[in-house]
Amino acid sequence: AHLIEARQLIGLNMDPVVCVEIGDDKKYTSMKESTNCPYYNEVRLFYDWKTVIHSKNLLRSGTLVGTFKMDVGTVYSQPEHQFYHKWAILSDPDDITAGCKGYIKCDIAVVGKGDNIKTPHKANETDEDEIEGNLLLPEGIPAERQWARFYVKIYRAEGLPKMNTTIMANVKKAFIGENRDLVDPYVQVQFAGQKGKTSVQKSSYEPIWNEQIIFTELFPPLCKRLKVQIRDSDKVNDVAIGTHFIDLRKISNDGDRGFLPTLGPAWVNMYGSTRQYTLMDEHQDLNDGLGEGVSFRARLLLSVAVEILDTTLPEIISSTEVQVENVSNISEPLNCWGFNVSPGIIRKIEEFFLFGSFLEATMIDRKIGDKTISFEVTIGNYGNQIDGVSKPSSAKKKKDVENEEEESELIQNSSDDELAFQIVGLVILFGIYRNYFHLPYFEKKPCVYIKSWWQDQRRRLYNSNMMDKIADKLVSKFEQKSRFYRLSHVLLVCHAIFFIVSSRFVSLANKDVNLAGRTKLDRERLKSCMREMVFFNCENKQGLMRIPLCVYLVQPQHSIPDVFVWMMSNNKRIAYARIPSKDILYSTVDEETGKDCGKVKAVFLKLPGKKGFGPAGWTVQAKLELYLWLGLNKHRKEFLTGLPNGFEEIKAAKMAPGLHSVPPVSLVYNMKQVFQLRAHMYQARSLFAADSSGLSDPFARVFFSTHSQVTEVLSETLCPTWDQLLVFDDVELFGEATELRDDPPIIVVEIYDQDTVGKAEFIGRTFARPTIKMCNEHYGPPRFPPQLEYYQIYRGNCTAGELLAAFELLQIGQGGRADLPPLEGPTDSERGPILPVPLGIRPVLSRYRIEVLFWGLRDLKRINLAQVDRPRVDIECAGRGVQSALIQNYKKNPNFSTLVKWFEVDLPENELLHPPLNIRVVDCRAFGRYILVGSHAVSSLRRFIYSAPDKNSNNWATAGAETQLNICISVSYQGAVVLHMEEESDKEKKKKKKKKKGGVEEEEETDESVLDWWSKYFASIETLKEVYNKELESEYGNFEDWLHTFNLYRGKAGDDDEHALDDDRIVGRFKGSLCMYKLPLSEEITREAGFDPNMGMFQSIPHNDPINVLVRVYVVRATDLHPADINGKADPYVVIKLGKSEVKDKENYISKQLNPVFGKSFDIEATFPMESMLTVSVYDWDLVGTDDLIGETKIDLENRFYSKYRATCGISSNYSLHGYNVWRDPMKPCQILAKLCKDGKIDGPHYGPGGKVKVAGRIFQGPTEIEDENGTSQTEEHLALTVLNHWEEIPRLGCKLVPEHVETRPLLNPDKPGIEQGRIEMWVDMFPMDMPAPGPAIDIAPRKPKRYELRVIIWNTDEVILEDDDYFTGEKSSDIFVRGWLKGQQEDKQDTDVHYHSLTGEGNFNWRFVFPFDYLLAEEKIVISKKESMFSWDETEYKIPPRLTLQVWDADHFSADDFLGAIELDLNRFPRGAKTAKQCSLDMIRNEQELPTISIFKQKRVKGWWPFVGKVEAELHLVTAEEAEKSPVGLGRNEPDPLEKPNRPSGSMSWLLSPVRTMCILVWRHYRLHCVVLLAAALGLLFFSLPSATSYLILLGEAHSLNLMSLITCNVLTVSSTATKK
Repeated sequence: AHLIEARQLIGLNMDPVVCVEIGDDKKYTSMKESTNCPYYNEVRLFYDWKTVIHSKNLLRSGTLVGTFKMDVGTVYSQPEHQFYHKWAILSDPDDITAGCKGYIKCDIAVVGKGDNIKTPHKANETDEDEIEGNLLLPEGIPAERQWARFYVKIYRAEGLPKMNTTIMANVKKAFIGENRDLVDPYVQVQFAGQKGKTSVQKSSYEPIWNEQIIFTELFPPLCKRLKVQIRDSDKVNDVAIGTHFIDLRKISNDGDRGFLPTLGPAWVNMYGSTRQYTLMDEHQDLNDGLGEGVSFRARLLLSVAVEILDTTLPEIISSTEVQVENVSNISEPLNCWGFNVSPGIIRKIEEFFLFGSFLEATMIDRKIGDKTISFEVTIGNYGNQIDGVSKPSSAKKKKDVENEEEESELIQNSSDDELAFQIVGLVILFGIYRNYFHLPYFEKKPCVYIKSWWQDQRRRLYNSNMMDKIADKLVSKFEQKSRFYRLSHVLLVCHAIFFIVSSRFVSLANKDVNLAGRTKLDRERLKSCMREMVFFNCENKQGLMRIPLCVYLVQPQHSIPDVFVWMMSNNKRIAYARIPSKDILYSTVDEETGKDCGKVKAVFLKLPGKKGFGPAGWTVQAKLELYLWLGLNKHRKEFLTGLPNGFEEIKAAKMAPGLHSVPPVSLVYNMKQVFQLRAHMYQARSLFAADSSGLSDPFARVFFSTHSQVTEVLSETLCPTWDQLLVFDDVELFGEATELRDDPPIIVVEIYDQDTVGKAEFIGRTFARPTIKMCNEHYGPPRFPPQLEYYQIYRGNCTAGELLAAFELLQIGQGGRADLPPLEGPTDSERGPILPVPLGIRPVLSRYRIEVLFWGLRDLKRINLAQVDRPRVDIECAGRGVQSALIQNYKKNPNFSTLVKWFEVDLPENELLHPPLNIRVVDCRAFGRYILVGSHAVSSLRRFIYSAPDKNSNNWATAGAETQLNICISVSYQGAVVLHMEEESDKEKKKKKKKKKGGVEEEEETDESVLDWWSKYFASIETLKEVYNKELESEYGNFEDWLHTFNLYRGKAGDDDEHALDDDRIVGRFKGSLCMYKLPLSEEITREAGFDPNMGMFQSIPHNDPINVLVRVYVVRATDLHPADINGKADPYVVIKLGKSEVKDKENYISKQLNPVFGKSFDIEATFPMESMLTVSVYDWDLVGTDDLIGETKIDLENRFYSKYRATCGISSNYSLHGYNVWRDPMKPCQILAKLCKDGKIDGPHYGPGGKVKVAGRIFQGPTEIEDENGTSQTEEHLALTVLNHWEEIPRLGCKLVPEHVETRPLLNPDKPGIEQGRIEMWVDMFPMDMPAPGPAIDIAPRKPKRYELRVIIWNTDEVILEDDDYFTGEKSSDIFVRGWLKGQQEDKQDTDVHYHSLTGEGNFNWRFVFPFDYLLAEEKIVISKKESMFSWDETEYKIPPRLTLQVWDADHFSADDFLGAIELDLNRFPRGAKTAKQCSLDMIRNEQELPTISIFKQKRVKGWWPFVGKVEAELHLVTAEEAEKSPVGLGRNEPDPLEKPNRPSGSMSWLLSPVRTMCILVWRHYRLHCVVLLAAALGLLFFSLPSATSYLILLGEAHSLNLMSLITCNVLTVSSTATKK
């Protein structure tokens, strides 16, 4: 799991850490402080493959933020077994009513043995940043999922085995006096990483729970299976009794008219190990659900239902913890055979009858052949005489009165005498190789029969059988018709057939759809199936075969258990076969009958459990010709109808009188047919290498009935041609001749390797059916003689070669063998009495000549500790061959002196029957000794067949023309991957306008002076130009246009079970080629000018003398490296090795990087062919100890060097003399074109006026001007380059030349074969040393990040949440300050000053943040170099997206500050700020994808309002380091260039200066009600006293006036008197 980053985490001021959990294994990322959008870029690896749940937990100080769960199997089923750069949705398991808790961006890959994980090649993360379009969900799962409850109801179980010894039970019985059942069962259900358990039912073989387990999970769930397990409770260790998996996809339908998961109530059958109890059960894994069960263990009655929750309801329980509740009982027990269930739930119990007859028992393994052998047939626990029935101590068996007599007779007859046949005498198979035995079942065929009782749910099995037959009919008809008719006609025929059979299915399936016992799942599955059929018949007019019949073939609701056939020796179980009950179920309607019901079938017994894998499991334990019939007891009169005719029934000797319907205990055949089998064993190819030499000494054993014969042994070959006829005389088969003709017995062919010491080793096995000729038939066309056919040979589960043979079975009539077609006698005296394959069957031969190009041998390993010194190559085909010249000194020159040799051979005219060609390399040592070095078998020669060249074709006229044509086609059609990059496109790029997703058009200005190689590289990635996301070899057919590489193998081949790969067996490589053509050859070819008869068809190939080459390796970067250190990182560096030269770049290791950019070029001189394998390795640097290999890639430079595709130096799309696009090749385009024309013997080039050039009769146009130091001049290089870029258009010679490119190669580690350890981007140039020296290497050194300074001015905030309540005044307020930082630089966060006591959410700051950082413009990443911890040796370089985080806080003096809100701006694409606070809203963030976005790196300066929890007015100003140095600014409001102080309200602290106002506020706050009452009383009193007060005031006013007048009069008088006196 590669965890990249998280976004939109719900929470305040969190320190998130991610935990990845698989099963019990947990791994954590590092913790990121104070962020809701942490960036991790960490990898965590798991090596536990048995787990099924994948979850991600996001934790904060132990507090769970959110989880995401997914099946490992869901990941593995994705393309390339991975999710790449997807966003996982987090949800809270403790609160399902809450919404999404955030997103985690991650890569998840599940890698198995041999899997090759390919990382998608993506240029940038623009599209991946869109969360909604890149959710971590499989296709078809909606983005918004609902919560649902999954109800698993557990009712009861039956037929449990003993899970304890009887010793303790006897002790308890002696002391306590009671006998208890020896099992304490409970049921455990696992789903989506959670477990639920029922209660434990003590001592019960038939426990009853009636409980339900409830899971709460999102729907549709990403975990697809429910694991239901019955376990035995034990004080020491609980043990699984049986396991069943419920696949939710099979019990639901996600279509428009689908249904939610539902199941039952229904019985599910559980299978596992054998039922006898042992303290150490070697097959316990089978009980845990790993592997195929070999015995019936128990059956469980359960049901599953799903309910979608409405999380808006208040009564919903918000937790997802598993709940266990009791439920009502749905049935009442009737008898020991079953339960009489209430109507509509489970159908009534029916009596079933199983009959079997053993017609033949052969191929019994010789290890047990000398002991007593018996066979046992069981269905459920019925018929199991050793460990089957665990009788409940509390139950008494009851029997039906009506059938008591017959039942007792049946039970009596179903004893050991009939169920297990004690056969003491064994007959050895005919032949000198006594490998198998057989039982003497000649005329007398023993029989078994069993009665059993089950719920009647036959309809489920009937529907599956009908679907099975419909599918088989369509497939067989399609294969039959497609050989002779067009596809449209075949589909039309299939459509008509399907219409008929589907109509029949609908009529039969609807018969009892409404009867009791039909569950909801039965009805819904039937409806869905019918809808599919109606759609196909009515609407599907195009005849597209789109019916998902496989969905309906598997029945998730079980009914009758499977039938097991066991072979036992000395009462011990040895081998078994498991037969599905539906295959042998009888119905009165033929379409509903099982495919094997009432038919004789070959059954192969195998070892149980892990024994059945590997060499021990490949051996057949026994082959049975078995007849089985299963049906209702009332239909049992039909149980013998399918047997071959001509038998008499033998009843039991102790049969009660009057019982004539009892089945026979054996059948005696009085009718038999005599045949002669002719096995025409022609050849085999590509056999398994069984010897240490890498070859085998194969022979074949043919088994038919009780006969066997062997072919001769051919030494040291993987492609033997036996050309041998094996005749089996007097083969007796029982039954009528017509029945045998329609259904003949099968033939078993086993291939062995003969060893000089010990027994022969098994190679593989195949099966065949003979073509039968009756005595009254004519031996002639079209059936006879039979044609040779290829039969696939299997070794376990993997293929081990092919057998070419034919088989015919000829009936011997009354005239004896004289009436049979005559046999030819032995034709080869050296082979003795061996009969060859007759001429009519042997393929028609023609004379061919095979020419072999011997080029050289490479990388030969030591043989027996000695180096190979004088090797030689031997070529052999159909008994003829040729030897190469001897290499005198392999070290000095591993090439051959004589290049071409040939030999003639008779081969079949039919190309499909051509024998393989064997290549063997031997080392010639002293005293005439020859040691085999290695070998290679060319299984198909078709690609080397020469065909005369078409003069109008565009491919080379050489051997392998067919292959080259395909290569040219594939290359030309993949032009979308490799495109040319022209100089004009760079100029256009300066003027063109780019439009980002949801963005506005902006001028993109590019200065040509700053363009470098990386500019071209990133432009190529964006347009998928010139950068291959795969190896160059896969694009150009491994450069095997004329020189092929054949791997030489030695040593025994490994098997899939042993996890061995063929790569470990490679001991070297042979380089050469083949050309095969029929004689005589056309004279036109040999008459061509310059034809060299010594070179044959290999004309004009270069010489193979040693050549000195300068190899220049460019390593660009590595991606997705496998972590090599404990911290989930690596310290990679590059090592280049070519021959004995090795260049280590250890000093320039890159610390703690999984995606390092190397940007290095290395020059190495080498000599081809001795030094031609280039190895580019990436190592992990370690301070202590040796460095570890992360991965390596190997490149065969020789094939590239000599290839016609000219892979020495890529052809540029333009020719330039200077700049970043300078021409690299020492040969100019004109010289290259002239050389190609000369080597290919074609006319040209002819340069003409007007920018035209003529090559091979074709005219090309191009520019003729070039810019150099002296200005513009005329040149022909552009014209020549135009022809080179279109070289594939040249007749006869044309092919796509390798362009200038960067290839992406996987890194592999020999210790972890098959698993990619990362990828490396690189390319290789090669220059012959005898040519002019090339110029200096291109500078691809990593770009140094450019230093920038981001200046952020926080002007104001508005509408910020008011967090505090003032204690004195009660007013809502906040003490606001703003914090900011760049992602990855949290330790450099900066804060503004505090705006105290903001009453409206408005804050004024005028505060400047200054963030210096290093930035890579092309990658759009900030580069940060810092030590991870104080113990780190050196700094680690991180590349992080440039994101500015602004947070608003409420400052507190005596407690932690309160986080209020935040906003994160991606500096490359963020919404333009609003001009005013009113225009600013949260829609700017919510609809970010739809609104225009800007980049600060282009805009340089932007100012506006942005929303978070409130609004912030900020100004962003980006300057380069040089500009910052010229015009520096200060932090905050400091010098230089200080900002003005904010104009904050002056009254923000006035409450401290106004004590009277403060007292008033306090009184009003605490005595609010009293004040209101007093005020109301005062107003009322004033209102009532107003009239009297008014009159009083009036009277009072008059009196006052009189007094005033008198007073004035007195004063006047006084004044006048005074005046008089004076």
